[in-house]
Amino acid sequence: MDGQVLGFCGPGLMGAPMIRHLLRAGHAVRVWNRSPAKAQALIADGAQVAATPGELAREADVVLLCVADAAAVEQVVFGEHGLLAGMPGVRVRRIVDHSSIPPDATRRLAERAAAFGVGWIDAPVSGGVAGAQNGTLAIMAGGAAADVEAVTPILGAYAARVTHMGGVGAGQTTKLCNQAIVTATVAAIAEAVSLARRSGIEAAKLPEALAGGWADSTLLRTFVPRMTQDGFESIGALKTFQKDVDTIAAAAAQTGTPMPVSGTVQQLLRLAAAMGLEQADFSGFIDVLQTPRSGEA
Repeated sequence: MDGQVLGFCGPGLMGAPMIRHLLRAGHAVRVWNRSPAKAQALIADGAQVAATPGELAREADVVLLCVADAAAVEQVVFGEHGLLAGMPGVRVRRIVDHSSIPPDATRRLAERAAAFGVGWIDAPVSGGVAGAQNGTLAIMAGGAAADVEAVTPILGAYAARVTHMGGVGAGQTTKLCNQAIVTATVAAIAEAVSLARRSGIEAAKLPEALAGGWADSTLLRTFVPRMTQDGFESIGALKTFQKDVDTIAAAAAQTGTPMPVSGTVQQLLRLAAAMGLEQADFSGFIDVLQTPRSGEA
């Protein structure tokens, strides 16, 4: 490729297939993960494993992150043995954060990185595990135009498109808009499945019945089977939706934006957590709504 070495922190459900796409595209990739086994699993694909983020920062020109939350991002970048922990010989010039974290946290982290001469691109993704596996993710990017332009060819290994939405934090704000739509839609699908079941119709046939109509969507086709059948592998936990919706609520408060639907979804997710469903698949909304009626077993 162009001779740049890439680093990647966080080879999880999303990160691992993204790394494999980078390797197949011919990039040299160094990988780090808090749980070493997940990084080592990529050696067979051609990745090299770094012992710490700091080691990775001395070897890579661009480092990509895909971790759980803002605290994890801060720890990976500025914590002990972090990418920018003040150690000599740091090579990295740009950090691309694919994590979904609050916009204001992103801006604070970017300011700290700028003191090291490192550009920050917040680049959350949409498309789920399937999009990562198929290389068809949608990426919404925030940062300086030159930085976004410089990393776009790299991101093209696993993204169908990269859209520059504005300065640092704009990508994260766009992801919040995405998650407001996604979480509300999945909750609505669960309500529809619940109504179908209680009305005595075959809920599993909803995608077929609604195909081509206004209710048809990727989410409908993805989640009705997951809500009506067993045997699917998890594509994400409800606690992740909870984190995102809590962040949406904070952004709405900061901007004075009325978001009554997201507020209802937030309470539904809190109920799920109270029921012990934090680790349930995204489709677990249906488990909250399908509580037995009086007189039912």
